[in-house]
Amino acid sequence: MGVTGPPGPVMDRDEVDRALARLGAEHEAIETSLLALQDHAGRRLLEGAALTGTTKERWTSAEASITLLWAYFDAYTDALRSARDIRSRRRWSSRDDLVELTELLRGESVTVAGSATATANAPTLAGSSKLSEQFSLAALVERMNELYASSLDMVVAADAVWSALPARIDLLAAELGRTRQLAHSVGVRPGEHPAGDDLERITRTLTTLRERVVSDPLAFWVPAQGSSAPGGGRPDTTTYDREARALEEVRREIDAVLTVRQDAEARLVKLRDVLSRADRTLAEARSARGEVLAKIAASEVPAVSGPPTALQEQLATAADYRRHAQWHRLSPLLESLEEKAEDELLRARESLTAVTAPLAVRAELRGRLDAYKAKVARHGLAEDPFLVERYDAARRMLWSAPCDLRVAEEAVLRYQRAAADLLSPRVPEQGGPNDRVDRRGES
Repeated sequence: MGVTGPPGPVMDRDEVDRALARLGAEHEAIETSLLALQDHAGRRLLEGAALTGTTKERWTSAEASITLLWAYFDAYTDALRSARDIRSRRRWSSRDDLVELTELLRGESVTVAGSATATANAPTLAGSSKLSEQFSLAALVERMNELYASSLDMVVAADAVWSALPARIDLLAAELGRTRQLAHSVGVRPGEHPAGDDLERITRTLTTLRERVVSDPLAFWVPAQGSSAPGGGRPDTTTYDREARALEEVRREIDAVLTVRQDAEARLVKLRDVLSRADRTLAEARSARGEVLAKIAASEVPAVSGPPTALQEQLATAADYRRHAQWHRLSPLLESLEEKAEDELLRARESLTAVTAPLAVRAELRGRLDAYKAKVARHGLAEDPFLVERYDAARRMLWSAPCDLRVAEEAVLRYQRAAADLLSPRVPEQGGPNDRVDRRGES
């Protein structure tokens, strides 16, 4: 150092004292940080874990960096102690002391020797034939900060994943176990029901996921974009979240099966009732069709289908599923049958309505004819020969079999028009009292 001379101007006593105070504060801060890293729970876990993949590679490097950090810190400590010793020789440092202090505090005066173990995997000296490095104190602090940040980032990331995922996976696995027991109790088993197959797949996925998370946590770490702070990022829970959703879907499916088990008998009874009502309605429609064909002439009557035998067979299958506690098969069958049974009852009712439409038309015409007769009677015209004649004609057509609805409707309309003429006051234009007699003679 005496040969090369101090780097730049020689520091005065005040500059030396300020530099020593700053370096002392940095030394204390670095020591506190290193001790915190040494005691970090994540670092202790990494030391005892059987690591694989990315985490194993990065921990090998980080572990060497931490070892090298302590070597750097020891060299820094020795250099700072030497500077303090020189400064403490005398109250007013001589020029030789100041030259030596300037060289020590500003020059590349710190030599760090790296052993093969400490430097084999650290991001310094590795791949180099050099066995030592020269630093100024400022450069050494900067280098320690770099190594500390990269090591802490790796430790914090691994610890964050271990803190977040394994416990959640264990809770989900416990829920999975309860769900599997419940599924087994209602017949939802692998190879027999899709939900049983899903449970097996979820079990395998969670087992593999936990093993990977424990051995390679950094494979499940997503760094924060644009963040340079150690530990900036979040655990990747994509696989966990997907399996949690899948388990929830299976749980809903099993709940549906449980619901079927609880009210299967009531639903089967209701199904039998709906299909029985559909059968009775179709039987009524077939009977009504014969009546319509006998009583109504010149009318197209739709055919009536037979009872739904396919639904009866499926209902028998559903009852068999219930007897053998095959709830996972009964659940979808009941849902399908309930929809089909309601459709069948609606079809039967529509068929009855279509078949009996001519009878409804005849009943409406009869009602209309009697209503007008009552109206005429209230006005004292019930015995009017012209109205009696037209009433009797319409009545014969409506109460005879077979009834021609078209002709009967025309007869009712003629009676309505005749009654309306008598009930509506008319003012004679020229003819006088014979005018009404003339209108009666109209055809």
